[in-house]
Amino acid sequence: MTLDSLDQSAVHEEVRARYAEAAIAAGARRADSDAQASCCGPAGSAVFGELLYADTERATLPEAAVLASLGCGNPIAVAELKEGERVLDLGSGGGIDVILSARRVGPTGRAFGLDMTDEMLELAVRNAAEAGVTNVEFVRGTIESVPLPASTIDVVISNCVINLAADKAAVFGEIARVLRPGGRVGVSDVVADDALSPAERAERGSYVSCIAGALSFSEYRAGLAAVGLTDVEVEPTQSVADGLYAAIIRATKPLVAQAGPLPAMPALPRPIAVAGDGCACGTAGCC
Repeated sequence: MTLDSLDQSAVHEEVRARYAEAAIAAGARRADSDAQASCCGPAGSAVFGELLYADTERATLPEAAVLASLGCGNPIAVAELKEGERVLDLGSGGGIDVILSARRVGPTGRAFGLDMTDEMLELAVRNAAEAGVTNVEFVRGTIESVPLPASTIDVVISNCVINLAADKAAVFGEIARVLRPGGRVGVSDVVADDALSPAERAERGSYVSCIAGALSFSEYRAGLAAVGLTDVEVEPTQSVADGLYAAIIRATKPLVAQAGPLPAMPALPRPIAVAGDGCACGTAGCC
């Protein structure tokens, strides 16, 4: 297998095309697109997509929001949102987590969704209107360069998107920048065993299927610590491929900035191109 370095624009385009296809299918109330395919875990159990949300949650959501749910967890259950908080969802897709967040934070709070795919943003706006939530705002941009002011967000959430980023160090820096002091991170993502090299991660699935771009446990912890976040936890929840796991990531921005220099940002692996498409479990795509 030939492994070639991908520049940031190439990664963005590869991911954008995949998620545009998923948005179009979900907006048409279709579930037959390869871009919507979910991965399978041990014994064929679902580890990606809408089945990770409770039946009671799915029942209150627009069908297109559910069909466009392509994540690897339920960050709303992780983030412990409170009334009046301002929440930012990195890579908000069809808006499922923004809608659920908006309901949790109530009319005095606000939920922001950030996505770089026009088709997903259009779908999310329609889904939010259908769900009847008004304390939401969807913003176009990349998670490496968040178009929001510094220190304005209480909670950053994300659902199986950071692994898709071309520059993860930039993402971590942006998370720290937009969080208010005392703010927190509640993220679901795919994480690799420390022993797996980037090439070995790529062998288990494509970049757009969330496998090839996964950071290791130690890379994730070190990357968040390097931007000044504390109380970092990376907790695996279930296996998604050999040596790769869906995980919950938590961290906090201190009320008072750390004195002295921060730990150095680790050399995070660059994106690599892989032949073919899909996950180790044999489906067309994970998230």
